[in-house]
Amino acid sequence: MRILLKLRLDCDADAAWRALHSPRAVGELYGPFVTLTPMAAEGLPTSFEPGTDAPVRMGVDTRIAGTIPLGAQLIHVSDRYTEDRHGPVRIFRDSGIPLTGPLASLDVWDHQMAVSPLPGDPTRTLWRDRLVIGGPTAAALWPVLWATWQWRGARLRQLAPTWAHEPETTADDD
Repeated sequence: MRILLKLRLDCDADAAWRALHSPRAVGELYGPFVTLTPMAAEGLPTSFEPGTDAPVRMGVDTRIAGTIPLGAQLIHVSDRYTEDRHGPVRIFRDSGIPLTGPLASLDVWDHQMAVSPLPGDPTRTLWRDRLVIGGPTAAALWPVLWATWQWRGARLRQLAPTWAHEPETTADDD
């Protein structure tokens, strides 16, 4: 089963690519309700590089009763570079797997995010997001994951303008 998103983001493709590799930016996508906590004693890496294996605990932050555990997930990172008819496309793939919790009943987890300059506007990004899941509970979990991906899409649109390294300058900044 698949869940797809296709978005136009208000940042350039380089900034989106850096954010994909940033554990902090990834954590912000699920916030403020879902938290990602590293399981490794050394914490999360500063950047998700190809070959990275990062086990994390996920939980719902209730702000009143503390965090309700959702389970653990292994993030396994690889990158791929290709081209389409509009130019270069960079693909970030998380082929890790849920380790515990309700999602651990899935035996397929393949999450790929592609970023490229938006055709006709290279200051913006075309973001394509695809999650493929499989297993005995995939049909039951699909609606929850679909709703989560809609939340991610809204958060992506909200956070993307903050991903630039340097803010744009105005005449007053000179």
